[in-house]
Amino acid sequence: MLMLFGARLGLWAPTTGFGFYRTYLNPIGAVIAVMGLLTLSMHLKRKEKGGVFAGGVAVIIGMACLAPMIAGAINPPVRAAPIHDISTDTTNPPAFEVLDENREGARNSLKYGGPELAKVQSAAYPDIVPLATELPADAAYQKALKVAHEMGWEVVGSNTERRRFEAVARTPVFYFADDIVIVVTPQGDGSRVDMRSVSRVGRSDRGVNAKRILSFQKQFRG
Repeated sequence: MLMLFGARLGLWAPTTGFGFYRTYLNPIGAVIAVMGLLTLSMHLKRKEKGGVFAGGVAVIIGMACLAPMIAGAINPPVRAAPIHDISTDTTNPPAFEVLDENREGARNSLKYGGPELAKVQSAAYPDIVPLATELPADAAYQKALKVAHEMGWEVVGSNTERRRFEAVARTPVFYFADDIVIVVTPQGDGSRVDMRSVSRVGRSDRGVNAKRILSFQKQFRG
């Protein structure tokens, strides 16, 4: 539990907790499961119900620790594109103005990767497109802010006149931080909402930023 939630408790950086998880979870799970099986067998022979129960619990805990490895071996996950910067507008991606290269724990730059990144994103996530809405730009901006708060993001800077804001979202387990910028522009009688989500660490985001954008758009439409 400490490996999973230590960063949220302020014990270490998210990368440290994730490193502990990758290095130690499987060995710990194997040791607990084996010791549980030995205990279970011993107490079954002795017909000691309390010991049988304790051994069974240990086996369950050990197998729970090993579950991610077992699931990955049975059904290997699809490898995500090696990118961590996703934008609904790859031609003119929203720029960060409040968040900068000095943000805590950041190893990735906020500078957009250009046409090469856009090409990889288009192939990996063709469904990531700007959100068109019939709402006037001001109303769409306020709704975008509301959705951001509902999704638990920390809004770190907003500009009502320019209809843009920046925020930080964190993953629920290891507490990795991703940086977000949203810009709303008038479009005919309605408006257009563009969003960009960037991970602070890691070459690949394992699809997290794309899922976040799609979740935001779904909640906005709802």
